[in-house]
Amino acid sequence: MTLIDDLCNFLDSSPVNFWAAETVRLRLEKQGFEHLDMRATWALKPGDKRYVMANGSAVFAFVVGDGGAAAPFDIIAAHSDSPGFRIKPHCQMPGEAGTRLNTEVYGGPILYTWFDRPLGIAGRVALRSDDPLHPDMRLVRLAKPLLVIPHLAIHFNRQVNEGNKLSKQKDMLPVIALEQQNSVDVIRELAAIQLGVDPDDILDYELGLNICQKATVVGDDNSMICSGRLDDLSMVHAGLTALLESADAPSVHTRVLAVFDNEETGSGTKQGAHSPVLRNILQRITLCLGGDESHFMRAIAGSFMISADNAHGFHPNYPEKYDPTNHPLLGGGPCVKINANCKYMTDADSSAAFMAVCERAGVPCQTFVNHSDSAGGSTLGNILTSQLPLRGVDMGAPVWAMHSACETASVFDHEATVKAFAEFYNLYPA
Repeated sequence: MTLIDDLCNFLDSSPVNFWAAETVRLRLEKQGFEHLDMRATWALKPGDKRYVMANGSAVFAFVVGDGGAAAPFDIIAAHSDSPGFRIKPHCQMPGEAGTRLNTEVYGGPILYTWFDRPLGIAGRVALRSDDPLHPDMRLVRLAKPLLVIPHLAIHFNRQVNEGNKLSKQKDMLPVIALEQQNSVDVIRELAAIQLGVDPDDILDYELGLNICQKATVVGDDNSMICSGRLDDLSMVHAGLTALLESADAPSVHTRVLAVFDNEETGSGTKQGAHSPVLRNILQRITLCLGGDESHFMRAIAGSFMISADNAHGFHPNYPEKYDPTNHPLLGGGPCVKINANCKYMTDADSSAAFMAVCERAGVPCQTFVNHSDSAGGSTLGNILTSQLPLRGVDMGAPVWAMHSACETASVFDHEATVKAFAEFYNLYPA
């Protein structure tokens, strides 16, 4: 199986954040990584391969280094979530033309790209358990195409191609059946059938919509990949692949893969980059190796983080939207993201460091800077520095149509990113 085949399988197995975390977990365990519970006492030694889950939607994996309690951390950070739609409680909306589901927009999707596509449902449900404070959480994936968000015919809106303002509450509701579904909750019933439980035992759910289209390689030269959720699951896959490839090679540094959740909504959750979750894990590693706060701060001072989140690739139809001299091309390699107002954590020091890593890996490196008349977004890097004073760089592989239901990236860029990440993890052999 090629790397790109593996990426496609990874994307198809990860329709929403919870399933992305589960896919990462299964791959880690297959390669000998063992789960650690944050509520338990830890015992660690050099070479140990461990991982921690947070909320079932974030994963933090690491290989303990040989450098002692003050060993630096080599960190690659990415995120499991992508923009889309979440199903509201009491979601059923029966009507004369069929039954719709009441949904809420998650993050900032390009709304009209979700029209007229077969859609599935995936996420998790919370079941009644013997411990009220700890419900039984189960993953659910209703992979069969169940929904469609139908667009209004052009005959009723002749100006639709001249601009079409959309209401998230009116225009974006998916239809699940042409008949009026008068049951209490069709979603609970479908989930209960899949899990083999009583619908009344489902206390709540966190379910999202996903496109049913599989990840596909396209182009006369097979140079592009089209898929939902490339932002940011392609970077999760790249980091995970590099960690698994290097995990059995001894290293002075502790190698870390941090897959956060909720980046698309600001990272302000217990499993997001704005929380102390990563700091707590890194500090516990130091303590398990016999260190104290002084060792931890020395380790952080020597650490480096790659904040991996996709970048805006130069669009052939809209060249005026991009900076004239700093626009990454699909197929040109991974790119460093730079912002004068510190929306990214990149500075000259960290940019040079990542470029040197790419040079050692034999891959090209590009730069992305926003057009000065356009405000840019932020990502994990500058948020994490509010918790940890890390050196680090914001980077990503360029994509087209970021936040579309189906995005496009370069096969070469993904291969090059994995090589760069593997080189990063192997910089300090023991």
